[in-house]
Parts: sequence; C-alpha cells; structure tokens
Amino acid sequence: MDGLTAFGAVSVASMLIFYALEERSAWFVLAFAGACLSSSTYGFLQGAWPFGVVEFIWCGVALRRWRGRVPVD
Repeated sequence: MDGLTAFGAVSVASMLIFYALEERSAWFVLAFAGACLSSSTYGFLQGAWPFGVVEFIWCGVALRRWRGRVPVD
C-alpha cells in the first residue's frame, strides 16, 4: 500500500468514526468536517476530482452544522 492509499483509507475511516460520534459532541461534527476536507484532498490527489468536489461540499455542510451546535457567547 502506498502513502496516498493509506492517507485515503485513514481519511475515509475517520469520516465514518466521527460521523458515528456526532451526537456526543459538537466537536465530533467539527472533526467530521476535517475528515471530509482530508478526504477531499485525497480525491483531488488521486485524480478523482468528482469525489474531491463532493467531499469538499460535505465539509461545508458539516461546518455549517457545527456552527449551529456551538453556543454563541
């Protein structure tokens, strides 16, 4: 397994884990957004730009959900 494949596997696995934990804390929603951004990066580096675009959009959706869950002081 090369480095790029390992990076992609860790990125996608992180997305799954953080998605499953989202109900526990808003910070897991933020972590999910970061994992989506990581997966997007992987998609572009791999040459699968449609995957990269979709994951980038999911990152934006997750960031918006995180902002809605974080209390405003």
